[in-house]
Amino acid sequence: MVYLDYAASTPVSEEALHVFQQLSKDCYGNASSLHDAGGRANDILTYSRQSLATILEGEPDGIYFTSGGTESNILAIQSIMNGLPAHKQHVITTSVEHPSVHHALDALHRLGVKVTIIEPNQNGIITEDILKKALLPETGLVSIQHANSETGIIQPLAQLAPLLKERQILFHTDAVQTFGKIRVSIKELGVDAMSISSHKVYAPKGAGAVYMAAHVPWRPLYTGAVQENGLRPGTVNVPCIGAFVAASEQMMLKLDEQHQLDEQLRDYFLQQLKKRQLPVRALQDNNKRRMLPHIIGCFFEGFEGQYVMLACNRYGICISTGSACASGYHHPSPAVKALHVSDRDALQFIRISFGRLSSKDDIDQLLHTFENLQKEKKGA
Repeated sequence: MVYLDYAASTPVSEEALHVFQQLSKDCYGNASSLHDAGGRANDILTYSRQSLATILEGEPDGIYFTSGGTESNILAIQSIMNGLPAHKQHVITTSVEHPSVHHALDALHRLGVKVTIIEPNQNGIITEDILKKALLPETGLVSIQHANSETGIIQPLAQLAPLLKERQILFHTDAVQTFGKIRVSIKELGVDAMSISSHKVYAPKGAGAVYMAAHVPWRPLYTGAVQENGLRPGTVNVPCIGAFVAASEQMMLKLDEQHQLDEQLRDYFLQQLKKRQLPVRALQDNNKRRMLPHIIGCFFEGFEGQYVMLACNRYGICISTGSACASGYHHPSPAVKALHVSDRDALQFIRISFGRLSSKDDIDQLLHTFENLQKEKKGA
């Protein structure tokens, strides 16, 4: 099998698997228990908070562990809005966010919170002017993703942050796609809250984290919860969290090396598209936007994206048509539509994403499959 869907999920690394197995065997106590077994589990959590805080350039007390990126987004947004005063009940987000962000805001809207959804420009970017026009005196929170999971477009958060800080508006970002892939710093980005997830960084599914700075006035959704300082209920999954942190540490050690590999594979893929004269147009053809090197969004002229994805699957190749959390819905993706393309073009969208085990041979097999699709069409 050729796996080119790393933006959806990654295989578990040997380092993370080893840590998960060892903690499951040797550190099985409940971290809330007062006996020694509980103390050992709590020590792992303490170390994990410190390690993640160091990677994010934040404070350990700001790390709250969750079950993954979706829960991180929902808890961050709803808990922050719960903690803001009545005169700050307006939240702004974008049309291209992960579905979990829109789910969280739909729930808040039903409770009376005012929600504004802004559109990026034709390059997929939220500019200062776009954001500024949406700000109101009652705006309390802005949530903008660090990078889009379907297109790989990176938002200029550090440029937007001063605009919000001077107005005392809190800033949250979904950094699930960027954490472990590029440098992600709370300080440099200027955000107050951030969501990350384990299964994008070669750790088991089932862990994630929210970072919320000490000045963020959040209130929990669940009354009576004692775990994670009251942010969420339920016994903390120490083995999975330990594996998540171990994988994150490994990602940081190999960050530059992997980034270079991703760029090489991306450039090779784009060069081969032209060399083989395939009717595939990549978003990377536009140099007016900054993009993650491991995600390539393409439009395959003459084929619907779902057909290409299923055809590739028949050849043993895994790609996608966009966010795995929105799969099964046959309609143009909001993230792709935001690039000012037609519905027809948007439905021709496919996403290829590289990872640690990807190679030029994988790319060649994918391109060969594209060529076969072209031949089949011409022969029809």
